[in-house]
Amino acid sequence: MSTRSAGTLAERKRQLVANELTEAALQLLASKGFDVVTVDEIVATAGVSKRTFFRYFASKEDVVVQFLADLGAGIHAELAARPAGEPPSVALRHAVWVALAACAADHPDHADRTLRVVRLILRTPALRARLLEREAQWRDDLTAELGRRLGLDPATDLYPRLAAGMALTAFDTVLQRWSESDGTRDPAVLTDLAFAVLTPALDAVSP
Repeated sequence: MSTRSAGTLAERKRQLVANELTEAALQLLASKGFDVVTVDEIVATAGVSKRTFFRYFASKEDVVVQFLADLGAGIHAELAARPAGEPPSVALRHAVWVALAACAADHPDHADRTLRVVRLILRTPALRARLLEREAQWRDDLTAELGRRLGLDPATDLYPRLAAGMALTAFDTVLQRWSESDGTRDPAVLTDLAFAVLTPALDAVSP
């Protein structure tokens, strides 16, 4: 077996264990509530050791928040890939929508799982606080990327950080409205509505 094949197999195994831990946590948290469920219960349900759990996650909060953790990197990557001359509102709307589309994927099982995660995060103060910590890093990354795209220095120009904050506020708002509707409202429509409000401010500075 080649080194690359072995690495790929190890990555798949690691992802499988992470998925099993996440699913076990979500099932327990959805049925019992976040404060009641312990790490011991999660590992027992997933059929792994406590040591294995802490190899993947720092805490039970991270089990849930990790489900959405890659979205920030996705928003940043999509923004960086947009055409250089594109208006900021268009580039940011596309970047945010790609992340939201991943949440509300067409596959019913995936969308239902994501909806459970979003509800847990929005309704649990400890999880909400952990997500806000993650979003602070997302904001820094988007601020730097907007500064690069527009030739602005985030250390001296207010626009990049304000624009990044507006985009993430749109992201949070759409997630909340989608969650409150039990997943019935179309995230694409909600995203369009959010950015219709933000567009005049976002395009006040042109590339």
